[in-house]
Amino acid sequence: MSKFKKKSKASQDIPTSALPDIIFMLLFFFMTTTTMRTDDIKVQQRFPQASQLSKIEKKSLVSYIYVGAPKETDRFGTEPVIQINDVFAEPEDLILYVAKEKDKLPDYERDQINMAMKVDKEAKMGIVTDVQEALKEANALKVLYTSLQKTDKMP
Repeated sequence: MSKFKKKSKASQDIPTSALPDIIFMLLFFFMTTTTMRTDDIKVQQRFPQASQLSKIEKKSLVSYIYVGAPKETDRFGTEPVIQINDVFAEPEDLILYVAKEKDKLPDYERDQINMAMKVDKEAKMGIVTDVQEALKEANALKVLYTSLQKTDKMP
């Protein structure tokens, strides 16, 4: 009788020649899908809740105004402040800010600009009214308020 030779099992090496391609594909994916925050938010942001919300349709037409107590209370105090871009501002500064934001847009979209106010739920209404009045003077009449979806808790 003849003897059968057992085949030796080949080593189960993982091919590593495609690893650089995979790594670069992952790197490219995350580079294209990640968005960087452009503004450093220096005010506290605890949003109020609302029952009826709508999504922003065209985010390129939205400019943000932050209102709330400063995060660094030892340097800036505890009173609510207005933040536009990365700096604190007064209500009078909003007129120039709106004009600059409108200048960034094409002529046909300038009347469609939306000012989104991200107001802390503990902020006083006086500063919010000051911002609203400044926006009226700047002819920015479309004002959005950021809030969270209210969850109805069933007992």
